Amino acid sequence: MIESVSPARTVSGAISVPGDKSISHRFAMLTSIAEGESRIRNYSTGADCRSTLSCMARLGIRHEVAEKEGRTELIVHGKGIHGLQPPNESLDAGNSGSTIRMLSGILAAQPFRTTLVGDESLSRRPMRRIMKPLAEMGARINATDEQFPPLTIEGGPLHAITYESPIASAQVKSCVLLAGLYAEGETTVREPVQTRDHTEIALRELGADISVSRREVRVRGGASLEAKSLVVPGDISSAAFFLVAALAARESDLVIANVGLNPTRTALLDFLKSIGASLKILNVEIANGELIGNIQVKSSKIQGGLIEREMTAALIDEIPVLAVLGATSESGLVVKDAAELRVKETDRIQTVADNLKRMGAKVIVHQDGLEIPGKQSLHAAELESYGDHRIAMAFAVAALSADGPCNIRDSEAASVSFPEFYDTLREIAH
Repeated sequence: MIESVSPARTVSGAISVPGDKSISHRFAMLTSIAEGESRIRNYSTGADCRSTLSCMARLGIRHEVAEKEGRTELIVHGKGIHGLQPPNESLDAGNSGSTIRMLSGILAAQPFRTTLVGDESLSRRPMRRIMKPLAEMGARINATDEQFPPLTIEGGPLHAITYESPIASAQVKSCVLLAGLYAEGETTVREPVQTRDHTEIALRELGADISVSRREVRVRGGASLEAKSLVVPGDISSAAFFLVAALAARESDLVIANVGLNPTRTALLDFLKSIGASLKILNVEIANGELIGNIQVKSSKIQGGLIEREMTAALIDEIPVLAVLGATSESGLVVKDAAELRVKETDRIQTVADNLKRMGAKVIVHQDGLEIPGKQSLHAAELESYGDHRIAMAFAVAALSADGPCNIRDSEAASVSFPEFYDTLREIAH
């Protein structure tokens, strides 16, 4: 599918974004192994999170969607921590790295064999980062070339470990913690940089025996999880596209409602403010341990800046759209320490650079990052999503600042996380 996006002078109005992908994945998995019926409001509408539900269904977990007081809820009928059943076929994670990596932690402890598969993109993404700690816990996992999906997991008894993660990855941390629910003793994960803590919060909400310090998490095996009514905040990574769109437009005043404001995710807001963004946080509340609030954003003169070290890890999903903002900023954007971008759904360092160059922008590519000069004009172009949802949405935002309409090929990739993206963009960009 090709989506045509025209330039816009203003990005204004009030919108909401889909439920947070990261939290939706975790809620679906944890309520499946909780005791009884859980209700989840604002579950993500993206294809990735549907992949997680599909995998849980093949493991014997029933779920359905219901309307309650005008709100759509996902009902998950949990069977307890030992209630999963052997699947009759492979579990298909689709394009979802979160699904395959985190679910592997649960499957490693099951008394049956499971095979996890994915699409062409996911089949090129490295899994050794989870295979290593799971093997240390006693799991047996086979993979293509010892690291790529399909993964065949021979489940069985696990023992607790203390794992020093060599990379800052919330998916790796979560995988080990989920395996730790089943392991004998106390499992500890230490990470080099604190990553998003949605798993820790969800585990605590559902009754796990868990303790947390800034870069260390401990979970004790054997606890039962309790069913609960839960609400998923709006996805701040999805909100990022509209924040950048409003900041770059000439006349904007946009409110994004009910966005997750977890402190491990709000580095985006801190960074945008540091480079000149006009942002306000309104109506903050807490739901299921997660902060939620409204974000107001207005057109701003963006100075540009540097993303490196811990900031890179915190902004890894937002870098594609921040790169777009960097091109039109005053002094440009430099991204360092971002080699992780090369093993996402696409090589996002290269795909960002290729599309910016199609729009006439100058970009210097490094092995672990990008240099994007500022004060650049973006020109109408034929753009590629490369089947990557964040690239599709980032360059739809870039098209708003171009000198004419841009066509985005394979634009349907956005549905992985945000099926309503283009409709929402058309509502507010004029």
